[in-house]
Amino acid sequence: MSIRVHGAKLCYIVLMQKNDPFRPMDDEARALIATLMQNDHAALAVTRADGTPSVTRIALALDAGGTPITLVSDLAMHTQALRTAPACALLIGEPGEKGDPLTHPRLTLHCWAAFVTQGSDAHTEMRAQYLKQCPKAKLYVDFADFHFVRFEVVDGLLNAGFGKAYKL
Repeated sequence: MSIRVHGAKLCYIVLMQKNDPFRPMDDEARALIATLMQNDHAALAVTRADGTPSVTRIALALDAGGTPITLVSDLAMHTQALRTAPACALLIGEPGEKGDPLTHPRLTLHCWAAFVTQGSDAHTEMRAQYLKQCPKAKLYVDFADFHFVRFEVVDGLLNAGFGKAYKL
């Protein structure tokens, strides 16, 4: 604590130490992350060629190793953005039907997008895994302009509700 005199009044100013607002990772947080990763969609943030950010909704699945993946079309603006600037972010989780949207859990993953070569063994494995989780994609998964993207996670943030933040 420091004491300063201001005019004729004595003012006490408490200098607070900056505390890390993030909690240590625990089993409850890990379980919540596992639950959130079961979502079938996410918001994808990309950087457009002109440098402006853009956000879109994508279908989301997990490969056999638990890495997030999606299927994108060359017709989509975010596909070209990922090819130009593969740094991106995923926001996973939705507000509940009631209450303050900011109290509902959500997961932000900072990633690098890696396109999977069509016809490769990795593509074949990813196609099978993706269709297990997104069976409606069977209608277009083999179109020539569709490509699988694997999101290599760099780090992340879990907001488990008000005052419950974790770094991954």
